[in-house]
Amino acid sequence: MKPGLEIKVCGMGSSENIKGVASLQPDYLGFIFVEASRRNFTTTIPKLPTSIKKTGVFVNESYDFVKEKVEQHQLDAVQLHGTESVGICRDIQELNVEVIKVFSIKDSFDFSDLTSYESVVDYFLFDTKGKLAGGNGVTFDWTVLHTYTSSVPFFLSGGIGLTEIEAVKELVQLDIPLQGLDLNSKFENAPAEKNIDKLRDFLTKLKES
Repeated sequence: MKPGLEIKVCGMGSSENIKGVASLQPDYLGFIFVEASRRNFTTTIPKLPTSIKKTGVFVNESYDFVKEKVEQHQLDAVQLHGTESVGICRDIQELNVEVIKVFSIKDSFDFSDLTSYESVVDYFLFDTKGKLAGGNGVTFDWTVLHTYTSSVPFFLSGGIGLTEIEAVKELVQLDIPLQGLDLNSKFENAPAEKNIDKLRDFLTKLKES
């Protein structure tokens, strides 16, 4: 596998489940602060290893709301999953957190649309365009990524599960800055309740040559 391919598990819920996922040592854990989401996080994040970056996920929220959650939960990263402007990305970056800007893809995408964001984000994340802002459980056409032109590293999201492992392995062989994978709905027993065994199996098989 590509050295340094990172894993983000998103849509966390109960404290017990969070600790179980954390035991697998992902690089990021995502907490969704979107009231309309089935995975809206309203409790307290338990103590986590410092190696795991606590990531808040927001959709078109105000700067003040994001700042409040960053301070309340001591977030390490902020994922912006809406139509946030370059300006708000810049403002949030000044909170001393990583900024991950999401763009949704269906059959095609004009990567030149990313140019204005390159200086104000740490990573892009590409998800499947669907009914919901995220967590739709389906993949997009990954061949679109063959034409990725930016130097900004990105996370791949959208319906990634055990059946996508071989396709992931093929993708990481390309000369594109794939930073990591964002895992969510394919590993759930219920919204915000991750299946630890499925995640462990995926991570084990991903590492196999």
